[in-house]
Amino acid sequence: MLSEQSAATVRATLPAVGAALGEITERFYDGLFAAHPELLRDLFNRGNQAAGTQRQALAGSIAAFASYLVDRPDERPDVMLDRIAHKHASLGVKPEQYKVVHEHLFAAIAEVLGDAVTAEVAAAWDEIYRLMANALIAIEKRLYAQSGQTGWRTWKVAGRVEETADVATFQLRPADDGPVPDFPPGQYVSVRVELPDGARQIRQYSLSAAPGSPLRQISVKRVQGDAGPDGEVSGHLHARVHEGYTVELSAPYGDLVLKDTDRPLVLASAGIGVTPMIAMLEQLARTGHTAPVTVVHADRSPLTHALRGDHEAFAAKLPDTAVHFWYQQDAPETARTGLVDLSTVPVASGTRAYLCGPMPFMRTVRTQLLEKGVAPADIHYEVFGPDLWLAQG
Repeated sequence: MLSEQSAATVRATLPAVGAALGEITERFYDGLFAAHPELLRDLFNRGNQAAGTQRQALAGSIAAFASYLVDRPDERPDVMLDRIAHKHASLGVKPEQYKVVHEHLFAAIAEVLGDAVTAEVAAAWDEIYRLMANALIAIEKRLYAQSGQTGWRTWKVAGRVEETADVATFQLRPADDGPVPDFPPGQYVSVRVELPDGARQIRQYSLSAAPGSPLRQISVKRVQGDAGPDGEVSGHLHARVHEGYTVELSAPYGDLVLKDTDRPLVLASAGIGVTPMIAMLEQLARTGHTAPVTVVHADRSPLTHALRGDHEAFAAKLPDTAVHFWYQQDAPETARTGLVDLSTVPVASGTRAYLCGPMPFMRTVRTQLLEKGVAPADIHYEVFGPDLWLAQG
């Protein structure tokens, strides 16, 4: 709980701190990586750092947490905290690393804001940080215990399928031939690989097959930078990892999981965001889901629609399914041309929706679902990369 005195101080200083968060996070990361280069090499996504998106996400999460506590000092934004904690757990973040972040973050705040950071202001923002850090540490401890896996586990590539020109599916078997625990459909794993320069970089990939198999399956899109750099890990996996090679995987994590399977569902995806939806559809087909399922997907063309065959096949196994595909070009007669538009798509009362894809796509679909009467609490999403939804409000 945020104390009354700190709440008043944070409320008064939030506009100034918020306006300077961009500069604060830039100074923070510069200082952090100068003191601990191993964190940039082996923990943080170097591509997101180069593009600046991770810095925006950090700033957004701090501002969102502070704003929430100022407005509701007796509550916590548990949905936001859970999402961050799942990401941290998949990376193997440790409690002692929060102390390192605290040291460099508050040094950056003092450097940027100067004399405005009085003892009272410093104490109030320190309370904000400690409340957030302690909550995350507690959630992450629980997630680690639930996963039953400590650290990284080595997996061997049992098969590789080229889905499209830029998407490959990797079927993975434990190198120790041990058991493969189940997971809720929709979750992801972190994949850690050693790159040619010796860095061990980590990326998250959704599991693209339902639980119950002795294999894990991920489908990886090769990231080719337009405004930013090419994807280091996706490029490495596409170019160098074939059957018989090994990679390191975390336990499955993620809060976008299939629940309430007796309710009507909307599974909406775009591009490589299709991967968690495939796992959900396969699970629904296995368990005999009978309520309506509306499948929505957007892509550049049928040729870039990864796992399209699985998408259609699993949907066809359900008794009450409507499939709506949109392609920007070369759309067949069974699909539509252009961007997703749900205005003519029926959505059943009581629907729970799952979204995954680029941020503009998810914002559009969420808005259209709200207009159709879907409750905000029933719209769930997953983001590949930094969660800029927080940074943008």
